Amino acid sequence: MSTNSTGPPQHISFKHCTEVGPLCPVSATVLGYYPNLGVNAFLAAAFGLCMIVLVGTGIWKRTWGYSTALTAGCILEFAGYVARVLLHANPWDSSAFQTQICAIILAPTLICISIYLTLKHVTLSLSPALSRLRPRLYPLIFVPADVSCLILQAIGGGLAASAGYDNPQLLLSGDRVIIAGIALQSAVLAGFGLMVVDYYLRVRRWVAGGAASPEALATWNDRRFRMFCYAVAGAYAGILIRCIYRIAEMAGGWGNPIMQDEPSFIVLEGFCIVIPVILLTAFPPGVLFPAMAEREAQRFRRKKHAEKAKSEEPVVSGDEGAQTEQKTEALNV
Repeated sequence: MSTNSTGPPQHISFKHCTEVGPLCPVSATVLGYYPNLGVNAFLAAAFGLCMIVLVGTGIWKRTWGYSTALTAGCILEFAGYVARVLLHANPWDSSAFQTQICAIILAPTLICISIYLTLKHVTLSLSPALSRLRPRLYPLIFVPADVSCLILQAIGGGLAASAGYDNPQLLLSGDRVIIAGIALQSAVLAGFGLMVVDYYLRVRRWVAGGAASPEALATWNDRRFRMFCYAVAGAYAGILIRCIYRIAEMAGGWGNPIMQDEPSFIVLEGFCIVIPVILLTAFPPGVLFPAMAEREAQRFRRKKHAEKAKSEEPVVSGDEGAQTEQKTEALNV
């Protein structure tokens, strides 16, 4: 009996695959491998532990803005690596795959917000006059720019997650939007880095020239302040490396050789984010940079008092307002 087939070659569809089997091999998934259980469980645990510590230090030192952005990033990272643990059990788990796509791509953008908040407080503590921008403009420029990156990546991740295996054009569109978001994030990070380096060089010349005030000099030479700055610099470098890797990874499309290489993902995505998070958690501004923590606390106290005062304002009806105006006019006469 002949086994030769004279019909046209059949296209194998994996759109209905729900678990690994003879017709649904792991090699046909986007990742192309079983995610390593031990490494991904370790990363999930590390982000979960950092999340708990950040909530504690944020409440203790009242660094609300800084800690909130960092904690939100940790929550997404934790969810993403838990999803990868689930993918180890079943690489065809579409819900876990979609979760890890969206969470791990978006999380570093939130972590960047905490870094962008630091330059304002550094310039206020050393010398606002040496900054090329007013200190309050740094978060007003870089945080919205970062949020725009977040929105682009969220849209791209949503498109990719909803595309599935039967809509390659939508999947490609999602990939391109994600690349645009990560490229913009890299550009924003690079711009921020240039501003930091420029300010650092100006301050160093200012201090070397003997023009620094005693307060600024004390901050500049403070060992705790320097430890905090080194931690932020290390975190910045790790996130920038991760963004460059992600552009290269996504540029080849879904399921390309870089995307299917787990060791490069673990090093250039996993550890290039978990190390910055550990640095920012272990060297908190509330302990090492009290001036930043105090300004953060004061800002939220002012906001809270303003909201309270607004809520306590009496509501005047139209008749009462007319009577008040008449009494005022009578007194003026």
